[in-house]
Amino acid sequence: MNAFDELANNFSRLPGIGKKSAVRMVNWLLKQDATYVQKFAQNLGHLQERIKPCSVCGTWTETDPCPICSNPLRDATQICVVEQPQDVSTIEAYGEYKGMYHVLGGLLRPLEGIGPAQLSIQPLLARIKNGVNDINGGTTAVTEIIIATNPTVEGDTTALYLNKMISELNLPQPPKVTRLATGMPVGGDLEYIDKRTLSLSFRGRSEF
Repeated sequence: MNAFDELANNFSRLPGIGKKSAVRMVNWLLKQDATYVQKFAQNLGHLQERIKPCSVCGTWTETDPCPICSNPLRDATQICVVEQPQDVSTIEAYGEYKGMYHVLGGLLRPLEGIGPAQLSIQPLLARIKNGVNDINGGTTAVTEIIIATNPTVEGDTTALYLNKMISELNLPQPPKVTRLATGMPVGGDLEYIDKRTLSLSFRGRSEF
């Protein structure tokens, strides 16, 4: 296998990229300026070194904690729970949500060996239980957990499990647990929802 075929094979392993698309990408790169290709390779080589999960919410970031978690203007009493880091970018793009996030890193899929231990559920429960540090040096209770997992069987199962675990914390001031509802099609994927539909989903979220 030569260098062309090796690179095409690497590209074909990316989500949504087939063999023909991968070959076109390699051909395109070969026609570009050498400086661009070298910079592209350099950025790719340093990707995992420079970008890590935020130690608080789990989204991708170059600074820890991430800019969202370290922003004092965000509403820390509201936490939106999503499946993957890219979901944070999707919600941020629509520009209306001003709370915090928590990335689970997946959904419950028992048949694939993905249970609660494989997801970032315990850190979420700890954030809820410990509350939020306030300006007076004390703590304020988290008031709402927005579960924004995709409306699929796995997403619904995960949402129900999270609601159960949060209720079992038996907090004196338990947070309201809501689920995105209006405008989200059954079986849809949050990553591909348009901004208007996502906005309606947040406004029409339902309580468990």
